[in-house]
Amino acid sequence: MPIQTARAFVAWTQPRLAPSAGSAFALGAQAGDGTLVGVVLISWPTAEVFDDGDTAEVLALATDGTPDAGRTLLSAAWTAVREMGYRRLIAYTRIEESGTDLWDAGFRVVPRPLGWHTAGRAEDVARVLWAARAFGGGR
Repeated sequence: MPIQTARAFVAWTQPRLAPSAGSAFALGAQAGDGTLVGVVLISWPTAEVFDDGDTAEVLALATDGTPDAGRTLLSAAWTAVREMGYRRLIAYTRIEESGTDLWDAGFRVVPRPLGWHTAGRAEDVARVLWAARAFGGGR
């Protein structure tokens, strides 16, 4: 789907999210009647420690509350980046968010790597790092 459409949907449903303009691609989910119910924006990692050529990042996930839309979009994003040759897809949640859609899509909480921190971000809040990983292969 067009990145601008996805960004507009994020702004409409999740005004506190402000995904960067550097999105690589976007996926959308529709209801049976064609109504857009969710989007996910994917890009290259924003943190240098993850910019290894094997990792892509979920910049934003937004839904209108339709059940399973988030899980479906995350699963589709993971499939798409694997087909592109990436071995890992990372995402962040705020500490108070459950991450249920991420868990259901196969992501797992991972420890923060050495040298990774959120200092200097415009919005310095505690975050949880999640990752879906493929084993073997590589780009």
